[in-house]
Amino acid sequence: MLLVLSGTPALADDDKNSAKSKSEAAQKAQKRVSGRVLKVDQNKNKYRVKVLQKSGRVVSVDINKKSTKSSNKKVNN
Repeated sequence: MLLVLSGTPALADDDKNSAKSKSEAAQKAQKRVSGRVLKVDQNKNKYRVKVLQKSGRVVSVDINKKSTKSSNKKVNN
């Protein structure tokens, strides 16, 4: 499978709390982009949540661990 990231990340600060766990990051990503969570990865500063939308697109949503911002990028299958 070839994954290609495209588009400019959209920032949203509608959530007032940072994510403290993978499950919390998955919930915040689902609020931002409706669909089924496929995978949650983490690094030092953020969680990256991959969400499968009904249209078949996979969207990657970054949830910052310390701030209130999230961003999403489309991933083509």
